[in-house]
Amino acid sequence: VAAAWASVPFPAPRGSSLPDTLCAYQEDVPWKLLSSCREQKVSCCFAQSVVLRGVCKERKQPTSPLHACESTEQVLQHYLHTVFPGAFSTSHVLEQPCNTLPPYPQFFSPLLTRQGFLLDRHPSRSSAAVESIPVLAALRSSPVLHTLLYSLYKDLQKLNTRRWASFFAAGVEWDDFQEALQGLRTLSQCYEMGSEEDESEDEADSD
Repeated sequence: VAAAWASVPFPAPRGSSLPDTLCAYQEDVPWKLLSSCREQKVSCCFAQSVVLRGVCKERKQPTSPLHACESTEQVLQHYLHTVFPGAFSTSHVLEQPCNTLPPYPQFFSPLLTRQGFLLDRHPSRSSAAVESIPVLAALRSSPVLHTLLYSLYKDLQKLNTRRWASFFAAGVEWDDFQEALQGLRTLSQCYEMGSEEDESEDEADSD
């Protein structure tokens, strides 16, 4: 199971390199969880696949281990290993940005250039339409999946199945439904990080 994360657009300031941008996010990551579940403050990840497009490394005098990397792929991979030590991480970098020409909706901030990079100050006049943006997307297996899967299990458990007679009349057996429900709970426990909160909730429900 994996959860989707993304940064649209990727927050790269105009004229800065990828190492410059990532160095500003040593304590956090520049992408957000796409699920409605609340993100966890503690950074932890079991495995992840990350794709970045539209951001170049640019050759500059090395000022950090990230700047010393020879390629954009190495920069991103080094960053992932630093922020998520011990996690299995794969990364891919594409030079082409994502095009945002019509009919792509123009919901971007005026602080973006036409190429989707951040301006260092507010423009004196309304900026032109954003034509392309750098984007980062990630599929990650992390403890947040415990919360996502367990919440789904709790929601399904609360269903009043008597109101869903047509659902079971379509061929779903009650025992199979209950087995799938317990399987969902077991799956959520695979991503648990030693919390006993959910177990206590189950005991309270049974009482």
